[in-house]
Amino acid sequence: MILELNESTRGFVEVAAKAAVDKLGINPVAILVGERLAYSDVFLIVSAESARQVQAIVREVTDRVLEAGGHRPRVESGEESSWVLMDFGDFVVHVQLDEQREFYALERLWADCPVLELEVEPVR
Repeated sequence: MILELNESTRGFVEVAAKAAVDKLGINPVAILVGERLAYSDVFLIVSAESARQVQAIVREVTDRVLEAGGHRPRVESGEESSWVLMDFGDFVVHVQLDEQREFYALERLWADCPVLELEVEPVR
């Protein structure tokens, strides 16, 4: 059985992905994790080339989701901003430096989950 993603969540994920790409986020991927997790339906993963860019993406995603009617996320990150997790409830955004994304390989970890096709033009 494949999780039926509600249109509101789908819309917010699209807004977040577009915001990340607009701030030069790299290779956004949305993974439908709702069948395996009780606390979230989608993980949106996006890379950045620097800690400064990670922060710019986080600010832009937050602003755009709020503008679209979403709520402010709970945000967790380390001091060096190499990986920031933004929890919007129904979806979670992971903004990672390239090295962190390669090392932790979330896409491989969740490889058995379906991928949500995004309507954004990814950078690179």
